Amino acid sequence: MYPFDLIVLIDDDPINNLINKRLINKLNLSPKTIEFLEAEVALQYLKDPDLEKRILILVDINMPVMNGWDFLSQYLELENGRKDRIIMLSSSIDFQDRQKSKEFPFVSGFIEKPLTHEKLESLL
Repeated sequence: MYPFDLIVLIDDDPINNLINKRLINKLNLSPKTIEFLEAEVALQYLKDPDLEKRILILVDINMPVMNGWDFLSQYLELENGRKDRIIMLSSSIDFQDRQKSKEFPFVSGFIEKPLTHEKLESLL
């Protein structure tokens, strides 16, 4: 059995998504991994009430249109008892970003890019 039913990658860089998806697939964390280049499209997807129950979401901070912080603020509206696990994944090394992520109770971690097996395992 997998620890997650679904893994959602949200990053505006398709190369990062491809690399991260390959790493995640090697770790056998989920039978399904999907990626979104736009946070607003991911939010629409996550609004589906019939969605799998154990979801891991990896979201980048710096994206055009809707950044990671905007995503988290809007996720608050749909959260409503969901058990999703959200990890911020960013190239930012700013301590304030790490602190800001702690303001959201459903964010369970912050990983600096690049994503590695060790970094991901340390948060799971």
